[in-house]
Order: sequence, then C-alpha cells, then structure tokens
Amino acid sequence: MSNENSIKIFAGSGSLELAEKIVESYGCNLGNCSVLRFSDGEFQPALDESVRGATVFIIQSTFPPTENLFELLLMIDAARRASAYKVIAVMPYFGWARQDRKDRPRVSIGAKLVANLLHAAGCDRVMTTDLHADQIQGFFDFPVDHLYASSVFLPYIHSLKIENLSVAAPDMGGAKRANAYARLLECPMIICHKSREKANVVGSMTAIGDVEGRNVIILDDMIDTAGTIAKAADMMMQRGALSTRAMATHALLSGPAFENISRSALLEVIITDTIPLRNTPDQDISKIKVLSMAELFADVIHKVYNYQSISGKFLF
Repeated sequence: MSNENSIKIFAGSGSLELAEKIVESYGCNLGNCSVLRFSDGEFQPALDESVRGATVFIIQSTFPPTENLFELLLMIDAARRASAYKVIAVMPYFGWARQDRKDRPRVSIGAKLVANLLHAAGCDRVMTTDLHADQIQGFFDFPVDHLYASSVFLPYIHSLKIENLSVAAPDMGGAKRANAYARLLECPMIICHKSREKANVVGSMTAIGDVEGRNVIILDDMIDTAGTIAKAADMMMQRGALSTRAMATHALLSGPAFENISRSALLEVIITDTIPLRNTPDQDISKIKVLSMAELFADVIHKVYNYQSISGKFLF
C-alpha cells in the first residue's frame, strides 16, 4: 500500500507516554521504531516501517539528558533519508530555550543553535508549547506552531471557582504571561521582583500589587528547582494571601524541587505532561496536579496535516 500523502506519527524515547495519548486522541497508531544501542553508549534510531511520501510527525521533548535532543535529530534525519514528504518535529518542551540571548560575555545562544540543528537535520516545521521567550520563533527559517497551555489551564482554573483570584508573575520576565491570564480571567495581577545569588538560587523577593486577602495563582513557563515559586508562595502568605497555587507548563523538577514544593505554602502545583513526571517513591507529589496536552496536540496535528487554520488555538 502506498504511503503517498499519508500521515505517520513516531515517538522518541523521552515522550513515549505523551505520544501514546496523542495518537489515541488522534485515532491512529504510533509508528514502529527502535533504537540500536552500542556498548560505548552510541545509539541509532530506526523507523521500522516505510515513510516514503508520507507526512511524518516525530514527538519528542528535549529535556535533559542531551540524548533526547540528539535522538530527535537522528529520527528527523532517518525520515528525510527515507524519502518522507515532510518531517515535522513535535517538541512539547523545547529545551535550551533559556539560552535565547547573550546575557554575559562569551556564552552561546543555545536556542538558536538547536534551531540550526533541526534545520540541518531536515526538519520542515516545529510544533511546541510555551517557549521560554517568544522571540525564539524568529530563530527558525521555517514555520513554528507555538501553542499555549492556557487552553488546558484556563478551563481548570474556571473549574476551581476561586473567589478573590489574582494571578502573579514570579519575575519581571513573566509579566506578559501573567497579564494575558489576568485579562482572560478578569482578575488583578501581581508581579514578583527577585534577585538571584546565582543560577537556580533566589536571593531576595518582593511583590508589586495587592496580595492581602487574595487567592493567588503564580504562573510560569517552567519549574526547575521550584525555588522561585516556593519562595514566592511563602512571601505572599506572609503578606496576607488567603492561598497560593503555582501553574507551569514544563515541569523539569530537578534537584530539590519536590522537597521545595512539599515544604512550601503552596496549596497545589498544576503542570502539564510535556515532560514526564520523574519522581522516586520517597518524593512527595501529593500537591502536584498533571493536566494532559494530548488532545491539544492531536487536534493541531490534524489541522496542520489537513492544511487547516490553527489560529483558534492561540488564546493569548
């Protein structure tokens, strides 16, 4: 049977669970692929079915380790060399996005390098969620579908029926995101101002806006060590907030993240499954609520494949 104009969806090792949910929502099966591993650590992904003439979607978030990024690049290259019609990288989490500019001398711009690598591998299009900085879209010379987790977060917030709601940005860089949510939820906004002692270590923090008597949701694009949101939540409770929640798209949750969340004043931490929850049995996840992005990605994949508009998915 010819693959001409057919759709094939494959998954990298890092996003297999989310990919299975996406194809279930889409109504198809994951493509067969395998990874040959050598004893020295080298690996070679293979697409175990024909993709000639097909539109190929490869689902892989590029969170650490670096092998997740390189596996995606190798799979794109494999599809291109197997005569796929188009190769689209579905990157629910776009790693290295924090390196979007030269913020000090003699450092790389990692996000631009990743864009170049995807182009060199033969990628025709990228689909991703909540980039750390919107301008990263300009690093690509091909289309980027930049989706927002607000389409899953907003219905959940409405379901909570929270009174005296305020949304907060954990730092000045998140003010645009918080302002968008505040506008859509018709509630006030709070901005936290923080200083860092070093990477992943927050020094002092204060809040701009009315906190007392408010139920606060702290919004961010990612949670790494959870030091910022934990400190922000504790600070707001000290200033008279009724409750604090955190909401972030990408849950890296590295280092002391689970401990920071557990010990903080946070009532709940709402995340998505763009990155699989990687906790050990002794780590407390009772405060963590995971919302799935599978239906959103399945719908957008369907629309992109059928050349339909996806502008309705951009709630900001």
